[in-house]
Amino acid sequence: MSHYDAVVIGAGQGGGPLAGAFARAGRRTALIERAHVGGTCVNEGCSPTKTMLASARVAHLTRRAAGYGVLAAVSGIDMRRVRERKQAIVDSFRDGSQGGLDRAGVEVIRGTARFVAHRTLLVVSGRDVRRLTADLVFINTGLRPAIPRIPGLSDTPFLTSTSIMELDAVPDHLLVLGGGYVGLEFAQMFRRFGSRVTVLQRSAQLLPREDLDVAQEVAKLLAEDGIDVRLEAGVTAVSARDGGIMVEDRGRSKAEVEGTHLLVATGRRPNTDDLDASAGGIALDERGFVRVNERLETTAEGVYALGDVTGGPAFTHISYDDFRILRTSLLEGGRATTAGRLLPYTVFIDPQLGRVGMTEREAREAGRSVRLATMPMSLVARALEVDETRGFMKAIVENGSNRILGAAVLGLEGGEIAALFQIAMMGGLPYTALRDGIFSHPTLAESLNNLFAAMDRTSQ
Repeated sequence: MSHYDAVVIGAGQGGGPLAGAFARAGRRTALIERAHVGGTCVNEGCSPTKTMLASARVAHLTRRAAGYGVLAAVSGIDMRRVRERKQAIVDSFRDGSQGGLDRAGVEVIRGTARFVAHRTLLVVSGRDVRRLTADLVFINTGLRPAIPRIPGLSDTPFLTSTSIMELDAVPDHLLVLGGGYVGLEFAQMFRRFGSRVTVLQRSAQLLPREDLDVAQEVAKLLAEDGIDVRLEAGVTAVSARDGGIMVEDRGRSKAEVEGTHLLVATGRRPNTDDLDASAGGIALDERGFVRVNERLETTAEGVYALGDVTGGPAFTHISYDDFRILRTSLLEGGRATTAGRLLPYTVFIDPQLGRVGMTEREAREAGRSVRLATMPMSLVARALEVDETRGFMKAIVENGSNRILGAAVLGLEGGEIAALFQIAMMGGLPYTALRDGIFSHPTLAESLNNLFAAMDRTSQ
């Protein structure tokens, strides 16, 4: 048996930095990881997908080159080269994460961990078994793709968000189950690589957490890109047929859809199956997520959870903020919590959808008195200059305080523009500070002047 001051289960974007912080503070620290250091973000999520999206954008711009007065053509897509470029980025980031742990003095233990008692773990790697105890244990085991129970699916070859990035060739016709962030990013990516793409979304809109006007505009631009979007799809069966895949949609379209490849992007589930959490006194919710309070404490004393496995927003920056909360509370003598933190995120379709704070729907359901500032990207000078005018900007402003409660930017560099709203919200600034701010011309930032000036004119 080995005893540690701290044991972290999972080397994701919260667990890795936390282990390093404890080790640098002089605490004997072990990090248990059964796959790759860096977690989903580095290995199967943010880094590889955004690298491949960059390749797809180059293909897209090359096809549009004549409109800019440039003579160019896409003669084909080398998916092996796309994949190699993706993997080089992954390897580089993974090595960087491993190097940081080594320099901090973290003991990295390879294997699968499970609880056998309070703050007591068995780590199994092949025939090797180690028993660990610790003063503090941190669960950072993340998520994996959730596979729905659809008749025939288990007998049909399908892709997940991980395996689709290993394709050697562009699919002729890609079927995408799910109209969330992951499904839409891959749908547009492979459409730009040259695939026919059909998206089957169960609900009445894409991106169900977004306001309806935002979701409708997203659907519009995807249709402009040649993607077949089918809402209220009721997929009742999947089967392999004549070298292809057949999906029965008994929803709104009541039709069969045949493709060559099927991507299942219907959500993610927590990696807690092998954890035997109850043996450690740790409660899970009905979906298998670890129950935590605003201090990220589980139901077991001295055991914490962070990142996606807690059931909160599944974003890298939220996982990293969880790390900061625990570092502040346990190593720096502070008292940080998750209460009241802003939630920014970006959907990396092109143009991007950047979001922060409350949606209009959330604000109205909360009983807030609000007014809206909206403006099409076609009125943004910078967007006109680069010929990307699709989308619009939307800010939710509270009456009385004039504070910005939230914003959505579907447009050129939407994620970066949303960050400007977030900074104003962090500082508690009224919208007038952005309306009257001096931003350099011609930049996307100066569009905030016109956005809020237009709101004032229509409010008068």
